[in-house]
Amino acid sequence: MGNISPESIVGDLRYLQLLSRSFPTIADASTEIINLEAILNLPKGTEHFLTDIHGEYEAFQHVLKNGSGAVKRKVNEIFAHTLRESEKKELCTLIYYPEEKLQLVKAGERDLDDWYQITLNQLVKVCQNVSSKYTRSKVRKALPQEFSYIIQELLHESSVDPNKQAYINVIISTIISTGRADDFIVAMCNLIQRLTIDSLHIVGDIYDRGPGAHIIMDTLCDYHNFDIQWGNHDILWMGAASGNDACIANVIRLSMRYGNLATLEDGYGINLLPLATFAMDTYGDDPCEVFAPKMDFSDGQHNEKTLRLITQMHKAITIIQLKLEAAIIDRRPEFGMGGRKLLHQIDFGRGVFVYEGREYPLRDARFPTVDPAHPYRLTEEEQELVDKIHASFMNSEKLKKHMRCLYTYGGMYLVCNSNLLYHASVPLNADGSFKHVAINGKEYWGHKLLQKTDQLIRAAYFGEEGTPQKAFAVDYMWYLWCGPDAPSFDKDKMATFERYFVGQPELCKETKGYYYTLRNEAETCDRILLEFGVQPGPHSHIINGHVPVKTLKGEKPVKAGGKLLVIDGGFSKAYQPETGIAGYTLVYHSHGLQLVQHEPFQSRQKAIEEGLDIKSTTFLVEFNSQRMMVKDTDKGAELITQIADLEKLLAAYRMGFIKEKS
Repeated sequence: MGNISPESIVGDLRYLQLLSRSFPTIADASTEIINLEAILNLPKGTEHFLTDIHGEYEAFQHVLKNGSGAVKRKVNEIFAHTLRESEKKELCTLIYYPEEKLQLVKAGERDLDDWYQITLNQLVKVCQNVSSKYTRSKVRKALPQEFSYIIQELLHESSVDPNKQAYINVIISTIISTGRADDFIVAMCNLIQRLTIDSLHIVGDIYDRGPGAHIIMDTLCDYHNFDIQWGNHDILWMGAASGNDACIANVIRLSMRYGNLATLEDGYGINLLPLATFAMDTYGDDPCEVFAPKMDFSDGQHNEKTLRLITQMHKAITIIQLKLEAAIIDRRPEFGMGGRKLLHQIDFGRGVFVYEGREYPLRDARFPTVDPAHPYRLTEEEQELVDKIHASFMNSEKLKKHMRCLYTYGGMYLVCNSNLLYHASVPLNADGSFKHVAINGKEYWGHKLLQKTDQLIRAAYFGEEGTPQKAFAVDYMWYLWCGPDAPSFDKDKMATFERYFVGQPELCKETKGYYYTLRNEAETCDRILLEFGVQPGPHSHIINGHVPVKTLKGEKPVKAGGKLLVIDGGFSKAYQPETGIAGYTLVYHSHGLQLVQHEPFQSRQKAIEEGLDIKSTTFLVEFNSQRMMVKDTDKGAELITQIADLEKLLAAYRMGFIKEKS
């Protein structure tokens, strides 16, 4: 503080006067400096990275509950030689699912008071362990209000001291005798879950394929500390919520393709009855075999009649989607997507698709709503249906709530603690230079491209109705889903038409951008990190999802010598036959960076009744020779700046520039 000059105080006097409102005395400013200095020397909190969850809410929630195996590791450390394996497993299950596990215990336990006494003592020990890296203030803010005082007493009293052990025992006995043991156990278990993960990063693709994206969003909207880097499937839903009818059609088509109506109907109250009625009337005598859902429904989830209806609805919305997309392509020639209009290249009489001089037989040649003379024109019934579905999306309050959450906590990318997070790609040229992408007549590349797309995504939802800017942004949401130069997609095409109607491998092939091969090179990764203001170094990484890591074929998630990590390992059941596993999570704690590989999650019910945890294998990606402290993080840099400001405020008080307030 001795090197703070009167001139520097005069230059910042207005700011320091504002700061003095929060710290009106020398004592207040000094106390805050002491507090912040102490925080700087605590271990770094645990960051958790997940990507490509795709609606698999049970596996997602379980991974949050067990901290990717962190809770089990803590229990093993604390009770290594004092509990049997079966007892440790029981304790872990209780921490993950306290309400459900309590019901099972109470149904079978003969001496419940004794069980309560033992279990509460065990939970206190686990909670003391997971809270040890945080300040008392931070722990206090995480506590449930009704038990805050009691938990604080238990956490900060040592049972080693014989005088304190009696005190702790009395507290626990009183909790049991007053009939609050169940509520207290639930509160302690939830606190352990919360303190195990300090911050959660979702690196894209919450939506589509699985049955419960809306449940995942409910969990996230109430989560204590998280951020989202939007994936192409999230952007598709955001486009739908912004009123883009082509995005709406894609959302519904994907729901039908995977036989998943729960998110639309149960989650968001989207009325699919008009589509069902239209599909039955239009495709009632059409086998629609190509449009059968892809998922395995041998478990009886849908009966034969329901599957038949989903198949008809699937075909109906696919044809409508192709027409709606053609309208955007015509309206926006600058998108350069004219080659994706393909209906006019069908010879409807002979049932063949004519492409570049070759003829391909169609897998499905029934097009009752397509006029060969005007193939992209919606019929009156189709237009009426589009209007009804559009209104249903626009009026869904639950969808609005979740979209607000996505916009508030989301973005195209994030730089955090020397890690650069984005879902898919930063478009590159063959030589590794950043690809220049034209948007509205202006070129963007690298960092600026992701910034521009972020701005357009927000303008699509929040922009002023009726303006050309809003109209362009809404159309661009569809381009971000399937446009060749979109950083959220980055392939030459999305071969929707070819997959459904032609099936020839050479036509269905989607060629990825240069990014996906060049990201294996350390030099490319360093160039991208620098572009986003991250200094390349041993603890700097790019973290992606988007493209499943095909572990079955020997592919590795760690690329470019550890500079880039792809953590899409197949949370979605639809991908698991390709990947051979059920997802990766990345854990970044004070000791280093760990990649956790998960096997398929059986079910929530089996986890509760049989203690079946997700089987996970942990790989050490990077080990810190010295434990990483808060002062080594982005948060630490903020705190250091705050300390410098407070020291200047102290000097201002002591030099007489600012008067203390009572």
